[in-house]
Amino acid sequence: MANKRNEFLMAVTSHMKSAEAGSFVSRELNDHINCEKKRLMKKGMMEEEAEIAAIRQMGNPAEIGRDFNKIHRPKVDWWLTGLLLITMCFSFLPMLIWNVSGSDHFLKMRAATTVLGLGLTFSLMLIDYRKLVRFHWLFFGVGFVILSLINFFPNTSVNGKPFFNIGPLTLESTMALLFLYLGWSVQLAKKNFKLWQVLILFIGTSYLIFMSINIPLVFVYSVMVFVMMMTSRMSRMKKKIIVASAVAGVLSIAIFFLTAAQPYQKERLLAFLNPDRFAESSGYMYIRLKEAFSQAGWFGQFGQEEFIPSGHTDFVFASFTYQFGWLLGLVLLVVLGLLMGRMIVNISKIKDPFGKMLLSGGVTLFTVQFLYNIGMMLGFLPLIGISLPFISYGLMPTILNSMVVGIVLSVYRRKDIVQVSV
Repeated sequence: MANKRNEFLMAVTSHMKSAEAGSFVSRELNDHINCEKKRLMKKGMMEEEAEIAAIRQMGNPAEIGRDFNKIHRPKVDWWLTGLLLITMCFSFLPMLIWNVSGSDHFLKMRAATTVLGLGLTFSLMLIDYRKLVRFHWLFFGVGFVILSLINFFPNTSVNGKPFFNIGPLTLESTMALLFLYLGWSVQLAKKNFKLWQVLILFIGTSYLIFMSINIPLVFVYSVMVFVMMMTSRMSRMKKKIIVASAVAGVLSIAIFFLTAAQPYQKERLLAFLNPDRFAESSGYMYIRLKEAFSQAGWFGQFGQEEFIPSGHTDFVFASFTYQFGWLLGLVLLVVLGLLMGRMIVNISKIKDPFGKMLLSGGVTLFTVQFLYNIGMMLGFLPLIGISLPFISYGLMPTILNSMVVGIVLSVYRRKDIVQVSV
């Protein structure tokens, strides 16, 4: 009996190009055969007779295989892939701006970073994301180790921020974010988890990131975890507790800042509200950015000598728009907006809880960076160290966002191979 069933299943999967889809369909058909076999046996058929009849009722294996091959084959999100490639092309333009010293060096590094980023993206797309579930605590563990080495055993520092060097590799807190994102995706995809454990885990990791003197990363991380919790399968009561805790946390931070912040820290906030009052200090960059945007025009001032600090990193959109004009600047915003929108749309197409969590977390990471960076460039938000995804120069931010898009593509590729992985 087993031989006949195996022959039937092999005949079906032989007409399917994807081994992943074939394995999934084989399990589904096997379950259907078992159900039909039990139904026929209840009607009085002998086991062997019921088995043969159940297999026959499935139909022609060749036709079934061809039909399933059309439905359950891995798909490539060509829209997202195309938008990513266009964005990567845009990322080379800031390296041409005159006020980036050593532009040849920056161009070479940008090319190397782009190749590495795209390589990681398409490699992750081909990997079955569901295999990541088994490494749940390993991801959290790696994140904790990275943050612990940076905070408790730093062997170098830059502008007061601690780092840990291992040969040519420099560990920074941004590296931990990717592993924590993967760990949270598995954790929050589960139906039942203890809320107190989640809160302790979040508070502990947030504190370690805070210790690494990376406040912007704490903000990005907090928003990511909050959105993932809100889109998880936890009960409404738990979500209400999370919202109440988040509001209480924000209020506590605000009160602490107003009562315990240093004068220079308060000045930075006041400079955002009234830049002209602090034109010679904290308000200088707000005024400088406003001037740069007003002077850009539609077609830019390419080649004009205009210094914008960090014009190739955090303030890249300002230098980009000044040099190439609002026309190209708006095109860049549209491309990044479409990239964000495409990832958001994909969330509704995913049925696997783990896949949904990966997309929710990944989209949030990208969206917070994108919207906050543009918001602070246009004067709507205070200036902090958040880069523009894929456009700002930097190895780790590019790798982080490339891997996020790669994971999104991996989930989308298997969206029609429906299987609850957690």
